[in-house]
Amino acid sequence: MSITWVRRTPPGAPHVVTIRDVAAEAGVSITTVSRALNESGRVGRATRERVLNAARRLGYEPNDLARSLHGKATGTIAVLVPDITNPFFPELVKGVQEVATAHQKLLLLCQTSEDSEIAVQELLHLRRKRVDGVVLVGGLAASEQLDAALAGLPVVAVDRDTTVDGSQVVRSDHRRGGRLATEHLIELGHERIAHVRGPAHLSVARDRHDGYREALEEAGLPYDASLVVEGGFLEEGGCDGLRALRRRRRPFTAVFCGNDLMAIGALRALEDVGLAVPDEVSVVGFDDIHLASYLRPSLTTVHQPIQTLGRRAAALLIGSAMNDEQPASEVLDVHIVRRQTTARHRRTEVR
Repeated sequence: MSITWVRRTPPGAPHVVTIRDVAAEAGVSITTVSRALNESGRVGRATRERVLNAARRLGYEPNDLARSLHGKATGTIAVLVPDITNPFFPELVKGVQEVATAHQKLLLLCQTSEDSEIAVQELLHLRRKRVDGVVLVGGLAASEQLDAALAGLPVVAVDRDTTVDGSQVVRSDHRRGGRLATEHLIELGHERIAHVRGPAHLSVARDRHDGYREALEEAGLPYDASLVVEGGFLEEGGCDGLRALRRRRRPFTAVFCGNDLMAIGALRALEDVGLAVPDEVSVVGFDDIHLASYLRPSLTTVHQPIQTLGRRAAALLIGSAMNDEQPASEVLDVHIVRRQTTARHRRTEVR
């Protein structure tokens, strides 16, 4: 077995050696060294220690690429996110990184721009680099090409559905979050509650919308489709969505936005037309990104445990790559965070 080790030498003087050097130093066979270093096969404790001490004396380190060619793990995992400029995703990646570092894994970060073709190309590159597994974060429509690119890899999907065999899912309870946001506004006396929802092809946007609708119906309030507009999960989506609502000239006193960035956009659109928040319109977001508490007025929002999502995804992925038994899915709880953008309804309606 020709596992390659690399001697640590000063820059400019690289020296590549084979396992024979370690065998000669330890006075054992090449097969014994291979078994001792890879912790495979039957090797006595004293012999194993002799081999490891010889490797340490010589200052050798394993060549990960060479080991991967023999079917060993590379110690590398990847995370694919839709948009690295959206503050939700760096916070999630931070959680993944914490667990990866604790397990001595190298983390690779890829941006898909919500484009399945880009995602497929990135995954093909990652397969050639022999990553041990992939954390796939929402924003991509399912496709046969995507499933094929993921086939055979340990995969944990975050906040998205997946049809990949053996994959696992970690998500927040988005339907409950939509209910909590709407129930909070209803408790404040609002009855005409608009919703600027996320893209319809994303399951998280559908779940939040469904929670909004359920809360209205349980309170005996009519669901009015004219008070629901769709936007992208960015500031522009919230700003454009709020303007679209006003063009419809349907009265409302509160707005539940599909995420915090959309809520920030909605706040800007309301300010542009001179409508005061929360005195004239209450606004609720979703995510509780770090920025939410620093806005003025600070944003009332649904908190989901963003870093915990990342930590759990990484833990499931690493456990799956090690063939440990792991749950097929996990759903994390959410809660409402009451801040300054919501207040009791004062019986005035925005048209």
